[in-house]
Amino acid sequence: MRVRETVIRPFGNSAGVTLPKETLEKYGLDKGTRIYVRETPDGILLSPYDPSFAEAMAAYREGAKKYRNAMRELSKR
Repeated sequence: MRVRETVIRPFGNSAGVTLPKETLEKYGLDKGTRIYVRETPDGILLSPYDPSFAEAMAAYREGAKKYRNAMRELSKR
């Protein structure tokens, strides 16, 4: 795995990271491409947006909300 240094730059009230051209090409990313930012035990993971994963997460959130009490009880066992 290759490690590259980049800089966090201000964008209005937010901030953004500049990715090297080679990284964008390798992962099929371009300006405006949606990506996921996940926190992991090792740091931050950036991954390309996947519509099917987004649908699965939406279904999970709906189920987790609907069956919150049942899931809490099951976690006690």
